[in-house]
Amino acid sequence: MEWLAVTPWLAAALFLVALLAGFIDSIAGGGGLLTVPALLAAGLSPAQALATNKLQSVGGSFSASLYFVRRKVVRLSEQKLNITVTLLGSVAGALLVQHVKGDILRQLLPLLVIAIGLYFLLMPRIGEEDRQRRLHGLPFALVAGGCVGFYDGFFGPGAGSFYALAYVSLCGYNLAKSTAHAKVLNFTSNLGGLLLFIIGGKVVWSVGAIMLVGQICGARMGARMVLSKGQRLIRPMIVIVSAVMSAKLLYDSHGAAIMVWFSGLSS
Repeated sequence: MEWLAVTPWLAAALFLVALLAGFIDSIAGGGGLLTVPALLAAGLSPAQALATNKLQSVGGSFSASLYFVRRKVVRLSEQKLNITVTLLGSVAGALLVQHVKGDILRQLLPLLVIAIGLYFLLMPRIGEEDRQRRLHGLPFALVAGGCVGFYDGFFGPGAGSFYALAYVSLCGYNLAKSTAHAKVLNFTSNLGGLLLFIIGGKVVWSVGAIMLVGQICGARMGARMVLSKGQRLIRPMIVIVSAVMSAKLLYDSHGAAIMVWFSGLSS
């Protein structure tokens, strides 16, 4: 079990970061863009940052999911298969990431996230209302739950957007309904990954507990906005978050090469 001394100022900063991340995450995903750098800046190792991020993400996704379930937007009885396959996928991904390098995935991920942003930007009528469903039962569970759950356990960034995209494009749900269902599967895959990190002893509980509270509060506020503002809020948020996430991921992958190139031009 990992612990870290936390000053009042650091605790307040981490709480506010988690609050904002929870709000963004419940609407469009991508909250990890804020929380993981904050955890690294607080002095956690990369492994500790990823593990502790899963802990606070579980709090946010659970808070949003509970809100959507209580408002009867999501019926858990209809999602049992999706939840089960998602959990299995996320555990498999979390197990595999401990033995396989994710370099190839890091190269491909910015392109995938850009594609999601362009999909919602260039197809403005998608998600306005429910449409005909394309996949049912186990096939949908394997694609949306198994594949995205595996990705979330293995790597993680943008998983909420991938879940929402699956519900919009394959289930034919409107955007608000897709976002609500996406949070349930996002909570499931976060939980699966967290269990593996807890077993590995990488979670820093003192930091994670503070951010957990912030995530819960932020996610509840964001969930309310999803149902009150719907597509008018979710679509631009997904496009903006996808653009920012893609830029950061591209920089993380190629930042050093870009800096060398610019330094060569200036010399």
